[in-house]
Amino acid sequence: MAPLTDGVVICVDFGSTFTKAGLVDLVEGRIVAAASHPTTIETDVLDGYDACLAQLVEQDARAATAAVLACSSAGGGLRIAVVGNEELVTAEAGRRVALSSGGKVVAVIAGSSRPPETGSWPGVVRTTQPDVVLLTGGTDGGNAEVLLQCAADLVDSGWTGPVVVAGNVDAQAEVAGILEAAGVPHVLADNVVPRIGVLSPDSARSAIREVFLAHVIGGKHLSSRADFVAMVTGATPDVVLTGVELLARGVDEERPGAGDVVVVDVGGATTDVHSVVELDPEDAGLAREVVATTPVTRTVEGDLGMRWSAVTTAAEAGLDDLADAAAQRQADPGFLPTDDAGADDDEALARAAIGLALRRHAGRSKVVVSPEGRVVERTGKDLREVDLMVGSGGVLRNGRPGVAERGFAGSTGADIDGGWQLPRSPRIVVDHDYVLAAAGLLAGAHPEAAYRLVRRLAEQPAL
Repeated sequence: MAPLTDGVVICVDFGSTFTKAGLVDLVEGRIVAAASHPTTIETDVLDGYDACLAQLVEQDARAATAAVLACSSAGGGLRIAVVGNEELVTAEAGRRVALSSGGKVVAVIAGSSRPPETGSWPGVVRTTQPDVVLLTGGTDGGNAEVLLQCAADLVDSGWTGPVVVAGNVDAQAEVAGILEAAGVPHVLADNVVPRIGVLSPDSARSAIREVFLAHVIGGKHLSSRADFVAMVTGATPDVVLTGVELLARGVDEERPGAGDVVVVDVGGATTDVHSVVELDPEDAGLAREVVATTPVTRTVEGDLGMRWSAVTTAAEAGLDDLADAAAQRQADPGFLPTDDAGADDDEALARAAIGLALRRHAGRSKVVVSPEGRVVERTGKDLREVDLMVGSGGVLRNGRPGVAERGFAGSTGADIDGGWQLPRSPRIVVDHDYVLAAAGLLAGAHPEAAYRLVRRLAEQPAL
């Protein structure tokens, strides 16, 4: 990494399709130059970065010697397999933690299961090819048997990749011994479910970030140059979520946040929803979920996207008239519409992806009859009082005027049918300058600059 020069830093996102770079003025908290280039996964990812750097230098000579901070989802991003005691509690808790850590969850496994098609659950781990296994199970001081057996089964299966252990803390020393004896790299974290009804993700999230940097970035062999490993500080979705937290919560009383925030990022393969919402303690008794909702949440919808997942997006939304257009986009992910008809199809896919992803994230409320009489039960996360909604993704940043308003149509308002807990009257803005990733990268070392970036986003005129 180059030394800090002239008060600027280059922030880079090595994406699955495009590498995006911005030169940030740390004093102004502003992106003063921007560039993008297709991610050069087939050669060396730094080839694409070099092209971006050349563009930045043309715009601002300070970029030539600027320090670089980067995040990455290139090469498939961070793939996580979650193993827990049983699927409804610890495995589900692990899945949520993995998502909030910036990973794509490729398997969620109850460790006591023995799928007949594989012979044992470690077979599922091998076939899904994760980068890391998140091992959970048991409340603190509770059942340790399954967690220990899972560690032993994992070793017996020949797994040699990294493991994050975030189960019963009383059994972790013994689990670590099993893994260490087999030469399996591992990191211990606090239990994600220390007691029933409590989800504690922060320690495991930090451990997964540590594993990503220590084992995954270099292990994917995305670049032959050492400076790639040096510049990457986290997985892109994890970094973006850090930016969303800063946007919502701010830094301190003098630098407040925007309040409850939802960010919808419509990508080519997935549609991600990030939310930071202060929870109402009174709502806990209304929830039906076995794993507690957390204020900071990320969901990834792998069947909703603009290109690689276009066919399933159209199918899930019941858009039969878009079947051919979706198939064209899935077959040619680089396709760009050249006329209004093609742009209309892109917008229809985006509107479907946004609506479905938000509904899956938010859940719904309904009136049920109980021994106490008629009560309201809720599932998912209540987004109705969200103050600010941010749209992200190429289709919203680069589309025709008004694309975001049309994309979010049907996903906000007080009169949405079905009991969906969707935002009723949020301000809607678009992250045109891609500042959330940059803010997440800068939040640790340069919090003032990061804060100014997100405040500019929050203060944009609403759509």
